[in-house]
Amino acid sequence: MNNGRWMTAKDVLRVNAFKWPDKIGAKDMYKEYTFAQWNERSCRLANALAGMGMKKGDRFAALGYNSVEWMEIYAAAAKGGFICVPIMFRLSAAEMEYNINHCESKVFIVQGGKDPADGKEFPWIAMVNGMKKNLPTVEKYVSYAVGPETYDGYIPYEEALAKASPEEPDVVVDADDIWVIMYTGGTTGKAKGVMKSHANLFSQYFISIYEHSFEFTDTVLLVMPCCHVNSLFYSFVFSWIGGTVMCYNMVSFNPENLLKTFSDHKVTFTSLVPTHYIMLLALPDEVKKKYDLSTFKKALISSMPARRDTKLGVLDMFPNSRLWEAYGCTESGIATILKPDEQLTKLGSCGIEVFGTDQIRLYDEEGNIVTKVGEVGEVYTRSPMLFEGYWKEPDRTAAAMKGEFFGSGDMAYRDKDGYYFLVDRKANMIISGGENIFPSEVENVVGGHPKVRDVAVIGIPHEKWGEQVSAVVVLHEGQTATPEEIIAYCKGKIAGFKIPKNIVFIKDAEMPRSGAGKILHRMLREKYGKWSDHQ
Repeated sequence: MNNGRWMTAKDVLRVNAFKWPDKIGAKDMYKEYTFAQWNERSCRLANALAGMGMKKGDRFAALGYNSVEWMEIYAAAAKGGFICVPIMFRLSAAEMEYNINHCESKVFIVQGGKDPADGKEFPWIAMVNGMKKNLPTVEKYVSYAVGPETYDGYIPYEEALAKASPEEPDVVVDADDIWVIMYTGGTTGKAKGVMKSHANLFSQYFISIYEHSFEFTDTVLLVMPCCHVNSLFYSFVFSWIGGTVMCYNMVSFNPENLLKTFSDHKVTFTSLVPTHYIMLLALPDEVKKKYDLSTFKKALISSMPARRDTKLGVLDMFPNSRLWEAYGCTESGIATILKPDEQLTKLGSCGIEVFGTDQIRLYDEEGNIVTKVGEVGEVYTRSPMLFEGYWKEPDRTAAAMKGEFFGSGDMAYRDKDGYYFLVDRKANMIISGGENIFPSEVENVVGGHPKVRDVAVIGIPHEKWGEQVSAVVVLHEGQTATPEEIIAYCKGKIAGFKIPKNIVFIKDAEMPRSGAGKILHRMLREKYGKWSDHQ
């Protein structure tokens, strides 16, 4: 007999609505909802989706910039036992279509209306209208907006909520049920659908509550896209303890506006990439001093390395704040953490294993466990946060595992104190402005140019973006091309942030290769720049 039962987000919001009905649970810069309102609206959305033919386990996709509706969308998936598939807005139409078709989404929720900040129309309705003919599994389209805008062929979001029942959906949602499918770039060029169960995520929330000392009085500001796993990791964790989740609506990053938002909304925590912090630190002193930042108490640096001067600058700008760094990925959840008192003594480290997880294993190229201090190996993790597999791709799931341990593809070594230092990020992966870019995706496009014989894509260190996408190109014999020609060829074929910003032409004999003829990206990074040169 097993009488114990874990609480999922479905239950947590219901209980919070009872315990703290009048406390703000979720908001953005234009709307806010108490826990009672958030819970009811999420129930209404879940019931509305059920009325559109959705059943437990069915998938729906969602597309839009950050807004409070994302918190209702994720919560509605939990309420109805549905699977939410957030679509990264930076993808090209073709990439979005692949993800939506691959997971067989039945409903597509799309942001419409205008951006209150500048009055410009959001582009997603027009974009999706052009995609509809290529989305055979989508049966219903829903549109939401800050204002009252409605669109032909779309069910208005607020109208759907108003007509639906406010009652708790009569669906049993267990810890092992899948809550979200997050698509992440694949080394074969096709995205992989990472299945995360309720247990995967709420186990991470409990671990994060402990590691970050989160509290009932905290207010988190989600600056990273709500369709990105970082925001899923650092949103509902606050709901678990009765804190407030705020979605940052800004379409493009405005450092002064961010400081103003911290001050106006008494934000206590946020997760940013070093690029964001660097832009904040670059503000004139007179701008920084305009805002009361005394409530800001916890800062997280994620997604890429941070230099010593950046860390010192953050601590100076936010005098009441402590600083953390975390390492992990969509599949594994948070794997290691570097705590506030270790930031300057273990510079360059991503920390040690988080509470509640197994010891990280490092494997060498022969598949043996690395035991020597300072020896590099591939990172494998085991924890309750580990994903349930790649959607419809058991072979790719099996290839990523060694028993119950997941291999991230990251290379790292362990020092004498047990702290980990990353050598490569996702082997050859590029991290630009906090976004993961797999070289193979870009290489497949650049390599399609008729003049290109071979190509290797690498990340070159960049002061603002962390890394910048660069393509090292070998042309067919007798051919000539300009960087502008190659860049223009890529436009429209992949997302804009993946398009190479630098093109380097070399001769075939200059392309470093292994004995098997494989291009050695590491040697190219050694030649054109690596992180250790820029610390």
